[in-house]
This record gives sequence, structure tokens and C-alpha cells, in this order.
Amino acid sequence: MTKASFAAIGIQEDLAARLSEFGINEPSPVQEQTIPLLLEGRDVIAASQTGTGKTLAYLLPLLQGINPEQKVVQKLVLAPTQELAMQILREAERYGAHRGIRVQGLIGGAAIKRQIDKLREHPQLVVGTPGRIRELIGLRKLKMHEVTTIVIDEADQMFQLSGAGEVAKIVSSALRTRQLVMLSATIGPETKALAAREMKNPAEVGIAPGVMTSQTLEHHYVVTEERNKIDMLRRVIRHYNPKKAIVFVNATDDIAEVEAKLNHLGLTAAALYGDADKVTRSHVLAKFRDGKFKVLVASDVAARGLDIEDLSLVVSFDPAFDSEHYVHRAGRTGRMGRRGLSVSIVTEQQTFIMRKFARELDIALEERELFAGKVLTSDEARSPARSGGSYSGGTAPRGSSSSGGTASRSGKPAVRTSSTGTGSAAAAKAANSAEPTQRPAQEKAGAASGGEPRRDHRGGAAPVPNKRASNKVREQDRKNKGAPKWLKNKTPRGDGQ
Repeated sequence: MTKASFAAIGIQEDLAARLSEFGINEPSPVQEQTIPLLLEGRDVIAASQTGTGKTLAYLLPLLQGINPEQKVVQKLVLAPTQELAMQILREAERYGAHRGIRVQGLIGGAAIKRQIDKLREHPQLVVGTPGRIRELIGLRKLKMHEVTTIVIDEADQMFQLSGAGEVAKIVSSALRTRQLVMLSATIGPETKALAAREMKNPAEVGIAPGVMTSQTLEHHYVVTEERNKIDMLRRVIRHYNPKKAIVFVNATDDIAEVEAKLNHLGLTAAALYGDADKVTRSHVLAKFRDGKFKVLVASDVAARGLDIEDLSLVVSFDPAFDSEHYVHRAGRTGRMGRRGLSVSIVTEQQTFIMRKFARELDIALEERELFAGKVLTSDEARSPARSGGSYSGGTAPRGSSSSGGTASRSGKPAVRTSSTGTGSAAAAKAANSAEPTQRPAQEKAGAASGGEPRRDHRGGAAPVPNKRASNKVREQDRKNKGAPKWLKNKTPRGDGQ
């Protein structure tokens, strides 16, 4: 079966030639379904996985429908974030410049006076964020009476960030005869409500309705203790060694810490904050696109809708808030038929979230364990052949012993002190070497009371408080006041650990 060409679905020759210059010769499924409907003037609500070419699906008909001789705003695109708006703007300039189409970005965080001045140059296509667009309409600086098409990209995210009311006011400021287009990876109740109220007999486009993520994506998760998450992140990035990777962090306050630790470990990283100004965010993204650093640490808001070339790995340092957020995180990679990998780092208590996402999204979201330079499935890691063997280096799979003394699941020593078993001699030796100063004090305490030395709940000798040591710790804490958490917790050299 031969694939359709852009010319066959109504795209004019000059635009098709321009697409070919950038290696785009055939429309994606969402483009093939959406473009003819938009060229007919239909209202459209399109649900499609991220990375399937939704931007060009609406941008090509917009550019084709603009009259360059008419010096008024004719088309409007709304985007939820600055980054997505600037990304759409670049695409519009790339494919519309040869037609003499003027494009302008109107985003929050930029100087409004400069934007008002540029509006006097009569752009035909405006791309912006809802807050700034609404402000300029209120100031009567952005005229909507000639706007024939309004596109709402990432509709569900738009309503979460700006509220459905803000978007509805923008839509109602244009003529009732205008065309309305809404696109998103997920179609929620606010999107459906606005469509029912504002659209006229809308055409619905859905690509594999039950499939929310790209078929070229792999979904894995790894389990570790909370205290070992940074080390697990390092191991994941080192193992897969992507050209570029995005690490999603839930709490904005934790972004700087993750960025600092990755740089300390030799993985070049930079942070992208949702509340940073436009210049800072643009500068960080430009350096990331140019390969100046390997890892972008960001929140969901900051990285929403980003399309980065050569991005093969997305890591959720914290599990996504819900399945919708997971879809958008994973959708940063595996775009336009390319292969990609999404890895979530979770604790034992958070594994139920992964099972929930797998069920809701109908995807294979499977556990993996990193060991000795290999990525193993849970079954492989626990197979008798492996769990009974001896390992050198790395982290042992859960439930197995390791010469390194750690278990990948829990991060606790794999060899325990016990009265029986093969591990007792090694454990006793480790205890003898690790606590040379504590044993005499413990034995003395036991002798003074006329009994055995005190034991902890695991059968080992319980430490006796050391006043001199505790004073030393307090003094060190005082000196470390104000230092980053990772630096405070760093083990000083020469402590015998």
C-alpha cells in the first residue's frame, strides 16, 4: 500500500518542496487525516499521541490559508507554555518565510511594550500564551475581528495552567464564523465542554484511540531506596549513554539539587525552570539543542511540548503525577517513528503507581534491574543461576548476595550478621573492621552491668553514645550551615568509611 503525498492531501507545491528540504516527504497519519479537514474549513478536535506531527498537521493549512497581501492578524495559535509557543513560532517561520508571511510570538515574561511595537508591523500569524494574548486583547492592541482560525495546542494542559475561562474569552473575542481547532494527546472534560459550546459540527480525529503513547517507545521502571535515587539516576544515564536526556523532577525546589549532583558526578546538566524569564529559558534550551550539555533537568511545566532532536531517553526522577503527565513526559522521545525509552525511578512503595499507569494506558511498563553493566528483567535477576552466583562490581539484583555488599532494591548490606550461614564470617570481619572504637566501649558497658554486651534488634552490638563524637558532628553541622544538602551528606576523607 503506497503512502499519500502532501500534494495528494491538498498541500500546495511550494510548501511540499519546503518540507522536502527538511527531509519530510510523506505525511504522518494525523497529518493525513487532519489537513484535508482543515483545508475544508471544518472545526476539528484531534487526539493523538505526542510526537506524531500534530504541529505541522495544523500549521501547514494555516500558512496555506494566509493572504500575505492582507496586513492584519488572520490566524492565531495558543500554546500553554513559552517553550512550546517559541517552538511553533520557529516552525511557522521555517515554512512560511518564503511566502512573505509575518509571524509574531506573544508570550508572557517578555516585554509587553516591545510586543505592542511589533504588532504595528502587521503580522498575519500570531503564536502566544493565553495570559499575554488576553492582556493584549483587553488593551485593544491585538485585533481579533479578522482572525479566521484559532488553534488551541495541548488543549488539556492549557486548561490546567490557564483555566478554561481564559481560553473561552479569547475564542469569544473573534467572529462566530471563525474556524476552531483543538489538539492534544489527551482529551479531558474541559476540552470536550469547550468543543460542545464553541464548535460547529466538529470533525473528530483520533489515531488508535486506545493507544496514548507512541508504538516505538519502551517503558521501564527501576526500584531503589529514596536515598539512593541519585546514584540510580547516574547508573541509568551511564548505562544507556544517550546523546541527550531529559530528567523530570516533581518539586521545583529539588531541581537545583539534582542538577548540582549530576554535574558533580561528571554528567553535564542544566536546569529549566517554569518560572524563569524568557531569555534564560531560551538560552538553556538553545544550549541543550546544540549539545552543549547532556542532561536537561526540568519540571513538567517547563518541558511541556518540547521537541528535541536526538533525544532518546526520558527519566522520571519522581513518578509522574498521573497517567496524563506520564504520557507527556514519555512523549518527549520516540517522536515521528523514532525509537525512544522512558525510565521511571521509584521506591518499593511506589511500584503500584507503575502498575496503575500500565493498566490505564494499556502499555508494557516493566521493571528492570541494572547489574554488572547489564539491564535485566525481574525474572532474569532472580533466576537461580544468577542469584546463586558471585558478582564482581555493580549492584546485585534484589535478593542476591554481592561482593560489593549492596542489593539493588534496598541498598542495604547483602550480608547480614547471623549465628549460622555462609555470610556470618564475612559479616563478623566487616563488623570488626568497621567499628574498632565502639567494641571496647560496648564490652565495657556490658561488663559494668554484669551481663552481656548490649545487642541491637538484629543481634549485633548496639553502639554506645560517644560524647566526643557527637560534639564533633554538631561542630561539623554548624560549619556546613547553608551548604547544599548533597555537600552536607558527603563523607569526608579519612573517616575510615
